[in-house]
Amino acid sequence: MKQSEQQWSSKISFILAAAGSAIGLGAIWKFPYVAGTSGGGIFFIIFLIFTLLIGLPLLLAEFVIGRTTQKNAIVSFEELAPKTNWHIVGRLGFITNAILLSFYSVVGGWILIYLVSGSIGNLNGLTETEYGSYFGETISNPFLVIIAQLVFILITIIVVAKGVQSGIEKASKWMMPALFILFLVIIIRSITLENSLEGILFILKPSLSSLTSDTILFALGQSFFALSVGACTMLTYSSYLSKKENLVQSAFSIVLLNILVTLLAGLAIFPAVFAFDLEPDAGPVLLFNVLPTVFNSMPFGMVFLIAFLLLFLFATLTSAFSMLELIVAILTKGNIQRRKFYAWMSGLVIFLVGVPSALSYGVLSDVHLFGKSIFDFADFLVSNILLPVGALFIALFVSFKFPRTTLYKEMQLGSSLPISLLTAWFFIIRYVVPVVIIIVFLDSLGVI
Repeated sequence: MKQSEQQWSSKISFILAAAGSAIGLGAIWKFPYVAGTSGGGIFFIIFLIFTLLIGLPLLLAEFVIGRTTQKNAIVSFEELAPKTNWHIVGRLGFITNAILLSFYSVVGGWILIYLVSGSIGNLNGLTETEYGSYFGETISNPFLVIIAQLVFILITIIVVAKGVQSGIEKASKWMMPALFILFLVIIIRSITLENSLEGILFILKPSLSSLTSDTILFALGQSFFALSVGACTMLTYSSYLSKKENLVQSAFSIVLLNILVTLLAGLAIFPAVFAFDLEPDAGPVLLFNVLPTVFNSMPFGMVFLIAFLLLFLFATLTSAFSMLELIVAILTKGNIQRRKFYAWMSGLVIFLVGVPSALSYGVLSDVHLFGKSIFDFADFLVSNILLPVGALFIALFVSFKFPRTTLYKEMQLGSSLPISLLTAWFFIIRYVVPVVIIIVFLDSLGVI
């Protein structure tokens, strides 16, 4: 494997891969059910504002660290702040991605199970209650969930082991366009259903009567996690980016793609949910219980369900690639000849770490950590503690420790960004983002 193959071959390759990292469970799984319970259209508008004001500056912060050094997450902090403890942020990213992928792969396994079940006809003709029972039986089957989790991890390992250009880039170039095509097919079917208008208005027409403090905080949290910031994955991806590329333009493109996919997810799901008089606030089981019911009620419904599950799988895999890539990049320490070994070793270790999460709805259902199942505890640890802490440290590092002249010079490479915009971004990342992160962090812990 050549060293040159450890860089993106073009800006569009980087954007597709980075957008794939961001567009995962957060956009397609979490957004619909959080929006469904938080007011629909008004939630989306607030999420949009926060994504541009908070998520984008954080994304740029990770980009500028990675592209400046073009090294892995730990070495980047060591080079920019030598003889300090800031390298702990990179180590925190390593731990965060390992735990995240360990339970993320469990959900990826569920998607694979449903994909196979739908393809062989096991999901045909069930009622909503029966879909609920089927989901419960599926995730409590120890053999099934572990095998599915392993298959998901193996796919991830194989792609990452091939390297940046030959693995992640090629997979993203194929999966991301396919994801958008599948989305359009499902949306066209969804919005042409009788009585679908109510669902379209639910996600597109803001209602101030639905605005609550919880809606604002949930939208804030969703925008924060939607762009895959806080775990140094974007730092790692940007380290493979040419110095000629425009960081700000790339960041805007990724943010807009993420917002677009979030909107598409709403248009794919809510019109169909309302058309069949189902409730949009079903929560996390919306995609596994309610949607199969919806698709089963329409002509050629299983075809559309399989298309949606494929879309869901592609989004989940492209995110998984970035998680494993960060870990492999740190372990190889620039020695690309060791990439395959570390991809397989770390991937299989993460699989073993994730087995308890896979079993937490079955044989380990009685095991609880701080009142939560193993799966839910791992999710809580990453989403509510590790990601906010990581993002806070990144914001503080860029605004207080990163040499200001180097920072501005790096941001202006490949662009003619005026100093006024740089100053505005710096103000937001230094004074606004840390306060917002602390608010989200305290709210997620139930302190406020």
